[in-house]
Amino acid sequence: MRETCITKLVDSWHHILVTYRNVNTDLVCLCLEVIGAYIAWIEINLIANERFVQVFITYLSIPLLREATCDCIAQIINKGMDPIAKVKLVESYDTILKQAGVLYFSGSPDDEDFMVKLSTLVNTMGTAVLNSWTKLQKMKDTRGMTIVANAIHDKIDLLLKFLNNQDDEVSQAVVEFTREYLQFLKNKASAGTYGTTDAANVEKILYIVINKYKYDPSTDFSCQGEDEAFFLEYRKSLKVLFDNLAMLDLDLVFYRTQSVITATLNQWRNLSYYDVEVAITFMYLLGEVIPNCQGNPTGNSSDKKAEMNEMLHLLVTSGVSRQGHVAVVLQFFETVVRFEKFFNQEPQHIPEILAAFLDDRGLRNNDPHVRSRASYLFSRFIKCLKSHMSNYTEGILKELQDLLVLPLPMNGVSSSLVTPDDQLYLYETAAILIVSSNFEPETKQAILKSLLLPVAEKFEMLLQKLTTTSNEYQRCEIAKCMNHAIAVTSRTSKAFSNQQTMKSNGCVEVYLQALQIFLGALNLPYEIAALQSAVRQYLHRMVVCLESEVLPYFPLATKQLLKTSDLRSIHEFIPLINQIITKFKKEVVPLVQEIFMPFVTVIFNALSNPIDENDQPAQNERQLLQRSYFLFISVIVSNNITEVMSTQNMQNLEQVLLTVIQGAVNFPDPVAQKTCFSILKKMVDLWGGTNGLNGFVDFMYNNIVPACFMAPLKDTFDLNDAQTILALSESALCLKTVLDKRGAEFVTYLKSRYLPTLHISPDKIEEYCQALGSDSKAFKNYLKFFFQNAKT
Repeated sequence: MRETCITKLVDSWHHILVTYRNVNTDLVCLCLEVIGAYIAWIEINLIANERFVQVFITYLSIPLLREATCDCIAQIINKGMDPIAKVKLVESYDTILKQAGVLYFSGSPDDEDFMVKLSTLVNTMGTAVLNSWTKLQKMKDTRGMTIVANAIHDKIDLLLKFLNNQDDEVSQAVVEFTREYLQFLKNKASAGTYGTTDAANVEKILYIVINKYKYDPSTDFSCQGEDEAFFLEYRKSLKVLFDNLAMLDLDLVFYRTQSVITATLNQWRNLSYYDVEVAITFMYLLGEVIPNCQGNPTGNSSDKKAEMNEMLHLLVTSGVSRQGHVAVVLQFFETVVRFEKFFNQEPQHIPEILAAFLDDRGLRNNDPHVRSRASYLFSRFIKCLKSHMSNYTEGILKELQDLLVLPLPMNGVSSSLVTPDDQLYLYETAAILIVSSNFEPETKQAILKSLLLPVAEKFEMLLQKLTTTSNEYQRCEIAKCMNHAIAVTSRTSKAFSNQQTMKSNGCVEVYLQALQIFLGALNLPYEIAALQSAVRQYLHRMVVCLESEVLPYFPLATKQLLKTSDLRSIHEFIPLINQIITKFKKEVVPLVQEIFMPFVTVIFNALSNPIDENDQPAQNERQLLQRSYFLFISVIVSNNITEVMSTQNMQNLEQVLLTVIQGAVNFPDPVAQKTCFSILKKMVDLWGGTNGLNGFVDFMYNNIVPACFMAPLKDTFDLNDAQTILALSESALCLKTVLDKRGAEFVTYLKSRYLPTLHISPDKIEEYCQALGSDSKAFKNYLKFFFQNAKT
């Protein structure tokens, strides 16, 4: 096309542009779009010439054509070219746009779309020039860099004009240009050529960023619409610019921002909420950028700590948290929690922050979003400063009392000030205060009991109600409340640690009593999955926090939890059993022995239920349960409690071992196959020697050794897949373990009995047996080669 007809096409475009501009503007706009699409691969001079330029100048003043013209010029500038040629092209269009009088066009609200297009075009021009400078820098073309640097500086007024435009969309369109310009200045700073003019531009950009960060007075904080969502995204772009400004010139950015913050906080009562909010926000952002500016060429971050502390002191003492607006109070809480280290050094300010959290500024605010966020931030604040809380513990717990009452929803509507999720944070906070206090263990137990006993009592009352309610919707609502009761109790256990254990704090009895009550939810004549899940989660926490005191409760819990035949419920129960085995090991042998076969039987039954092969979610659940089952066997073996299996009758044990063989060979799931070969290897190591388990050696030769050959020979065993190679490596280690345990007997078995059945030549059998005798790494590599050949 370039050789034969492109010139005619270009002529036809020009003809369309000049012929139809007053007749059919839609057609002209389509033509401009076509030119933009072709420009990337045709000769630039066909378009970048006098006859098209005159058309573009004219069209930039015609409202129906100017946006499409802007897009077309942007495509022309985007064309791939040598850096110097690209800059000349940009400069020529810069002149054209100035001649047309559009670059300094201010417009009216009706011109908003055109201003966005114009800003996008300026962004394209600016980034094109900056990219050219970067290319010349890599080429070490200093003369070219000087020419381009001048072109860059000529564009800065335009950059500032559009970045500072009242319309956020117009401003957003030049953010990329601004970011690239700051990168250009960083290069100048590294080269030692960053001067006063550059610093002045940085200062102007900084003030624009701070000013543009302010909320519009019309922002609706109660219902976020499209405009609010766009502004939050736009703010993220401005934050990136602020971070870049700080990386470039920390001293300038810090002290100018500090000046804005201090002036605002000193007179916040006379200012609008958006001025106050932005000042507190930039205090937060300063805290974010200072640690990232180590080694900054134009500023030292280490000497800013004292000034930051002064600002924080002013934030707390100025009373700005009482300003009243949602945005201000939220940002206040975010900021004080961001600087929790300040309160470690200046604990005299803690009471004022606690008061703010606990009164109508925070947890009792009229706005539910503020209450919710305050619940989370209060939890963080207490967690970080728990060592300073002893004098305030009783007061805080008293203030929280009404917020800790579990709501009973009436017709689906809760009367509580805080949501169930918020309550989880508040319960955890209350527990942290109790556990980290200076009280004696008896007092801690009494206070924790007074916190959790009402929860357990409400649970029992709801359990009674649940058994007598036939309405399905009401049952569901009651179950939700019961679930929440378990969840808040479980959450309080997070207050304990390896240093502050339940035992050392005298709180074991409280949680065991709660467990006994919660287990009642498993005795219902019908199962409620959410309650089962909540009880399981509580048991997980108790395994973490308690010692052997929790073990007597597991046989009952296991029996009740395994009444289900639901794949997912069984799958979710296995990690609990694994956790118990991993923590208690030999201590739980009697328990695991007792539940082992009933548990395995439930799994077998669940896996044998027919599933529609087109039901992908059900297939996935089955695969997850298979993996979990093999992981369960693996945990038993790897934690050396194999007596759980060896004491089962031989028929049951063989049934279990055959499922592991089946998993290694028949499931096209390399993750499960690797686990199965790992189990088999461990069993060979334990029972494959001369004093091993009765009958196991025969099983090993009849089943385990063949499995190590059958699995890799399957079509589904992909030797190019990384996970499958890990399964193959595990099978290699399994065979090496058989060799370690049986020695020459195993080699003789392979040579004379097993390998000939695979129709392998005597030479190959000899080669295989020699490879088996080499080190593990060499044998693994050989096996891949061996099976690749066997499959071809």
